[in-house]
Amino acid sequence: MAYTTIDDPTAHFQVKKYTGNGNSNHAITFDGNSNMQPDLLWNKVSSEADSHAMFDSSRGNTKILYPNVTLVEGTDGNGNIESFDSNGFTVGGNQQYANHDGATQMTWAWKANGGTTSSNSDGDITSTVQANTTAGFSIVLYTGNGNDGDTVGHGLSGNWDFVIIKNRGQTDYWTISTTGTNQHFMLHDNSQQANHSTAYPSKASGVIGLNNSGDLGMVNGNGETYVAYVFKSIKGYSRFGNYKGNGDANGSFIYLGFRPAFFLLKRVSGSGNLLIYDNKRDTFNEALSYLVANDTDANSTATDGIDFLSNGVKIKRTGNSWNEANGDYFYWAMAEHPFVTSKGTPAQAR
Repeated sequence: MAYTTIDDPTAHFQVKKYTGNGNSNHAITFDGNSNMQPDLLWNKVSSEADSHAMFDSSRGNTKILYPNVTLVEGTDGNGNIESFDSNGFTVGGNQQYANHDGATQMTWAWKANGGTTSSNSDGDITSTVQANTTAGFSIVLYTGNGNDGDTVGHGLSGNWDFVIIKNRGQTDYWTISTTGTNQHFMLHDNSQQANHSTAYPSKASGVIGLNNSGDLGMVNGNGETYVAYVFKSIKGYSRFGNYKGNGDANGSFIYLGFRPAFFLLKRVSGSGNLLIYDNKRDTFNEALSYLVANDTDANSTATDGIDFLSNGVKIKRTGNSWNEANGDYFYWAMAEHPFVTSKGTPAQAR
């Protein structure tokens, strides 16, 4: 039985679909079983073509990054995110990033530590961290020192499973690492996973190894400022892994141990977009709506998609981006409900 330490995932992660009104003081309230104050917001206008936007409570609500491009961090003067609230957030302005009048908006939101940070000296570089150790998520701010192989603490015990790093002050890559063994790909780009003789972010207990001698600017340029979003898999709540495609409409089943709320997949054996599915744009199977993390595209609706099951995901389409025969794929999944709670309550099928 897939028991878990998190019976209600909505206490730590929520998906929200809403309509912008173009006005200030537009309060967006989550609709999960638990109230949740978010610390990371990943926003995308789904009814229009425009950039994704990331805001977090460590950098502050006026600081904006764009996951689909390599732009430097901007200071938002339009009031996209006015505040992080006790059970949601407040938006303003009239922009696609959070509140365009009449537009359908999507937000994927994670809880860290309510905006409260602390200094972390576990690594060679002192970092500013806010961590949610229960849910295996932390936001890490640090300044690089230019030394290949130095480390930075992330505030979560043991090894991380998934990390995203962005140089805030340079037009440099969004670097993703899932293995810590020379493999990485980009959040903003559809290129295949790359193998480097000098690893990108690597794993050691409690720290991120900044092993990047070929291009230090991406993760540890001297004097450069960075943000890292760090995740650990939590049984029944989050999972990061790989699956093999079979090239058939009766595609692969990916066991997660929970009914997902969010599922991102990426072909890594060749080029392929980073595709996002969730439980709010499609509330029953099969899920046909997806957004492209590395592009500005509006929501796409396919004739075939994926099923969100009580214990995982079933791929029900072919194509290189989803299910190429013998293709290798990465996935990132967050739970709506564990397959079985700690009290023995099973997840229901959609």
